[in-house]
Amino acid sequence: VPVRLESGMALLPQVCAQLCRRPCYCPWVPPHCPRGSPLVLDGCGCCKICARRLGEPCDFLHVCDQSQGLVCDYSAAPTGTGATCNFEDSEEGCEVNGRVYRDGEVFQPSCKLQCRCLDGGFTCIPLCQEDVRLPTPDCPYPRRVEVPGKCCPEWICEARDQHLLRDAGTAPGAISPLLPYPCQEWSTEWSTCSATCGVGFSTRVSNQNHYCRLETQRRLCMARPCPALPAASLVVS
Repeated sequence: VPVRLESGMALLPQVCAQLCRRPCYCPWVPPHCPRGSPLVLDGCGCCKICARRLGEPCDFLHVCDQSQGLVCDYSAAPTGTGATCNFEDSEEGCEVNGRVYRDGEVFQPSCKLQCRCLDGGFTCIPLCQEDVRLPTPDCPYPRRVEVPGKCCPEWICEARDQHLLRDAGTAPGAISPLLPYPCQEWSTEWSTCSATCGVGFSTRVSNQNHYCRLETQRRLCMARPCPALPAASLVVS
């Protein structure tokens, strides 16, 4: 196990002889390690232990997580006490969700965030848009929901309960009292009659209905009566 020692490297064999007993006597059940701390062999190569993480205390037996580039740093404790796990090259790093990232490394702790390790801390930017959708006549009940298979939530227009609308019993042209916002009436002019004479229809776009939603409406119209067909002439042979 790599360690940092200001002095006393010759003491390692003596430490091994004092701490490493043979044969090994290990617990039947291996320890349950916290997230980001793998099971490794202790300093004697005997029993499985949880590797120590960045900043955690360590010693000859309780080794650091070498897969994260950590070593037991004795530089602040020449006497061999108070050592902690640190990066081997003294670079600043950060730990997120049990995983250690090096200074300057960009990572995604989730699909919604992108982070950068910097000077022992980290900063993140969201990858999902944080827009706000207000109620509109064509979508009075917007709601943000999680969509299966997609990382970012999406806005949907929630359907209203048709039973409540039917039981409301509002008169034609009235605004339903269930609307969560005032409905400002709006409509276009009626179009020209579809027939130049006789019965036809004209259309307009309006929100004057129970739902306060834009819809195409039509009504019967007649520009003028069609002229009567001339009487058939009698053909005299």
